[in-house]
Amino acid sequence: MDWNNIEEIDEEQLLKESEELQTIRYLTKDNASFTPTPGGFLSLDYQDKHYDRVFIYRTFPDSEPERFLSVREADEKAKEIGLIEDLKQFEPEQMQMIREQLDMRYYTPVIQKVLEVKDEYGYAYFQVETNYGRCRFAVQMGGSNVLHMGGWRYQITDLDGNRYILEDLSKLSASEQKKLDLYL
Repeated sequence: MDWNNIEEIDEEQLLKESEELQTIRYLTKDNASFTPTPGGFLSLDYQDKHYDRVFIYRTFPDSEPERFLSVREADEKAKEIGLIEDLKQFEPEQMQMIREQLDMRYYTPVIQKVLEVKDEYGYAYFQVETNYGRCRFAVQMGGSNVLHMGGWRYQITDLDGNRYILEDLSKLSASEQKKLDLYL
């Protein structure tokens, strides 16, 4: 490394960038407007600036799915533009567009009925009805593939990393609960 050719670091610029990263900017219906793009994504107009495409992330995906949503630029840095404190602060049309984006990013079928569970060679094979229809998936036994999320709620992660939510175990029939006994 040639220490003689190192450019001087602009301390003022670094301080400005640091302060900008630490500032929380709240997006509201009064200062932000989302519109759909031709490709099915969202663009954003915020504080006199237009973003051709933005990504939306849940900060607390399980406990607060519609609060504290991080809106980020759609590039490799994914710099945060701002935070939506509560989605309900937006107009219904805007809320629906944002929910659709979140549903695409956080595709998590909800198990509504357990049809069959088989255990073979260290794997559990599930056949279930979800809010998206009937499906089958496999889970490796042991480990952290079944996560108790409090109360009667569980998250099951299959071999491919797909997540399934069991909202309320107590609402399943006694025979369905018995099928799950070994796995939960």
